[in-house]
Amino acid sequence: MERTESEPRARDPWSGRRPGNGAEEPPPAYRDQPSREEPPLGREPPPPPPPPPAAGRMDFSPFFVLLDALRRAVPGDMQNQFTKLVRETLITVRGLIDWYLDRLDRPEPEQRVEDIPID
Repeated sequence: MERTESEPRARDPWSGRRPGNGAEEPPPAYRDQPSREEPPLGREPPPPPPPPPAAGRMDFSPFFVLLDALRRAVPGDMQNQFTKLVRETLITVRGLIDWYLDRLDRPEPEQRVEDIPID
């Protein structure tokens, strides 16, 4: 249902709001509006977030964040062992990828066809 010109507009809930001392108070910043604060002098604003991955590609960054969080959660005396475990796992995955790529690069063996005499 659309509003007609004769109907009053909705009142801004923050209009006319006054603090206890009677002075005008600016409306609070709405959450959906980005912050427009300037960074302090000598500091650059943070870089923009990276673009989302292209369709059809896997994004491994959550996996790496999870691995880093696990590594940090491990007690200090076991961090070295956890790092070695992750290293060995990655080397194993790399070996599997290399094996698979070698298998794809090999030409298919010729199929031997043998004539069988029929009596």
